[in-house]
Amino acid sequence: MQNKKNKKKSLILLIGIMMMGAVMRVPFTAIPAVLTDVAAGLDVPVSDLGILTSLPLIMFAIFSNLAPRWAARFGLERFLGLALIIMALGSFIRITNLAGLYLGTLLIGVAIAAINVLLPSLVSVHFPLKVGTYTTIYITMMGIASTVGSMIAVPIVVATSWQSLIIFLSILVTVTALVWLPNWSYHHPIQEKVKENQQTSLWKNKAALAFLLFSGLQSTLFYTVMTWLPTIAQTAGLSKAEGGLIAGTFSMLSIPISLFIPTIISRLNNKQRASFMSALSLLLITGFIWMLFQPSSFVTWVLISAMLGLPISALFPYMMLSFTLKTSDGQATARLSGMVQSGGYLLASVGPVLLGYSFSLTGSWELFIFSLIAVTLLMILTIFAIEKEDIII
Repeated sequence: MQNKKNKKKSLILLIGIMMMGAVMRVPFTAIPAVLTDVAAGLDVPVSDLGILTSLPLIMFAIFSNLAPRWAARFGLERFLGLALIIMALGSFIRITNLAGLYLGTLLIGVAIAAINVLLPSLVSVHFPLKVGTYTTIYITMMGIASTVGSMIAVPIVVATSWQSLIIFLSILVTVTALVWLPNWSYHHPIQEKVKENQQTSLWKNKAALAFLLFSGLQSTLFYTVMTWLPTIAQTAGLSKAEGGLIAGTFSMLSIPISLFIPTIISRLNNKQRASFMSALSLLLITGFIWMLFQPSSFVTWVLISAMLGLPISALFPYMMLSFTLKTSDGQATARLSGMVQSGGYLLASVGPVLLGYSFSLTGSWELFIFSLIAVTLLMILTIFAIEKEDIII
């Protein structure tokens, strides 16, 4: 009887984790494919909306460090439920006007910041022997939702309006919040305070700082490419619909990658992980170089998006799994995750906006692409720095 009860609890948690993974990115990653429609509907230049990608990142930076404290006050599962409610409210108000679009995006960023930091801890607390499996599950769901969101965004907007797309995304988040309600009965507090010398040592830890820099660089790559890849392809001669499909291809790669990367990474030793992730990152550089030629063929851009999507899709699972692999317990996971993501997203928040404006300044995407190549090379160095340590804290 007790075994049946435990299985039921695990199933409820599993469904909740899957749904939460599905809404970790799609409320704002579906928007870039229809950015020109949103801009036209609000009567603003499209370049002004590049900040829509940076706003959640700024919220990630500000609130990632606060998430463990709030989880200590409300309980891990209850606070994640509150985050979903905030995300749903924020998503709905985006349809009102430009101010509502910005404010709603900010609220979405606050909610996702909490989920980013606390979901690895949730997995560590409830499924300590199956961390790789459950990490794979929610990251796979994140990839599926992002892919579908990017692919259906243009058809929905063409058939109706950009507001209809946002209403659809908001309903998805609302359903997730309702599905998560049974898990409010759990109450796993995260210790709110650590000794002062322990907190200070985290910022003096070279591996932790390298991890923070890696977080910022990989986030810069993901959000910048995700935001501007459809626009770059359209500049080269592709249609708006083709640009949406390119964005979908970029996101689609995260699905198979998320199924295998966590399992592969968890079985490698430090040197093997560093070599494996660096080799994938070199493929990313090859894709950037190909972009410099600005091909006009849709098939070529599909191949480019695949070359970019494959390695970028591997970076996030690597980071999320490393929070668990490189820490000693759930509390340490939350501390490292909060510190790394807070600083990392602060670095990443300037990427989509500044690099996006480089086209307006130069009339070319060359500076944009060369900057991303430099970011990738620096990121490879941080991977080797992270893998020098077995346990960071």
